[in-house]
Amino acid sequence: MKPFQSKPALLLITVLLAVAAISALIAAPESGAADDKKAAGPKPALTVTTVRPQTASLPIRLAANGNIAAWQEAIIGSESNGLRLAEVHAGVGDQVRAGQVLASFANETVAAEVAQARAALMEAEATAADAAANAARARTLQSTGALSQAQINQYLTLEQTAKARVEAAKATLAAQQLRMRHVQVVAPDSGIISARNATVGAVVPAGTELFRLIRRGRLEWRAEVTASELGRIRPGMPATVTAVTGAELKGKVRMVGPTVDPQNRAAIVYVDLQPASGDAPPAKAGMFARGEFDLGASSALTVPQQAVVLRDGFSYVFRLAPDNRVQQVKVRTGRRIGDRVEVLEGLKADAPVVVSGAGFLNDGDLVRVADAQGPANGTPASK
Repeated sequence: MKPFQSKPALLLITVLLAVAAISALIAAPESGAADDKKAAGPKPALTVTTVRPQTASLPIRLAANGNIAAWQEAIIGSESNGLRLAEVHAGVGDQVRAGQVLASFANETVAAEVAQARAALMEAEATAADAAANAARARTLQSTGALSQAQINQYLTLEQTAKARVEAAKATLAAQQLRMRHVQVVAPDSGIISARNATVGAVVPAGTELFRLIRRGRLEWRAEVTASELGRIRPGMPATVTAVTGAELKGKVRMVGPTVDPQNRAAIVYVDLQPASGDAPPAKAGMFARGEFDLGASSALTVPQQAVVLRDGFSYVFRLAPDNRVQQVKVRTGRRIGDRVEVLEGLKADAPVVVSGAGFLNDGDLVRVADAQGPANGTPASK
């Protein structure tokens, strides 16, 4: 009976041993996978490309604001007094040349006065001729005693008086002829008409403004520059000006203002402008414009603009460490030209920085550096 009683115990022991063996077999692969995963280490978060900073020559520019104005605006007025405007030949925006007739006054009154002055001159010349003949006869009779010395002196005085009246008549005629020329208002120089007050039929006194002329169509940019920056600007220095219309104009500094405004501590710098090129609307006098003065160039440490990441109002780059982990480095940036940004401080010249994918990184991330043959796509690696 005892052998039959031990069989259930043996069966139970056998089942337990089989379960243990199966558990061991299941646990063995999982343990191996964990060991393999631990041996492989952490997986890189991103595939990136890196570059080293480059030294480049960057232009030094000084930005300023100001207004575009006429280089010189001539005021053209009436030189005739009390005449009626008969014709007006020019309007606002017209291109005119020096000596071109802009307006004409009615000349009937002046023509009559010219004719009257000419007749007075002829009368004076006739009187002078008669006086000269009488004086000549008196001189011939002076030695004969036929005329007294008083009479001779009288004839000589009349001759001189007649000559003076001729000169006065000539001057009067010249004045009336000058008035006749002034019945036509002419442009004193070539340029563009910027304002017109002349109206047909108006009777205007002498000195009344009729037109305003932008001489030679030249414009200038009157830039406001602070007193602290004024010493960096010299006459002849090039400048680039952009008007609100989008027109870009080249210019040169003509003059630096001799005084500084005591209110805003700024001086006016006068820049002669060249006509705008391209399809942009032309700049007009009175427009606001921004511009830059070209002060030269200097050497600078630069990185691609893509390598600079803005976070919390500050600029950062990610420097690659030897263990392929990145370090977030705060930098101070300066000038920009094309796709390059100047780094003023915070980065060494030989430090490799991440370019592609920098915006996806955090400090301490492990990355994979793309080889030269296959640039990185800047996307997180698949997990």
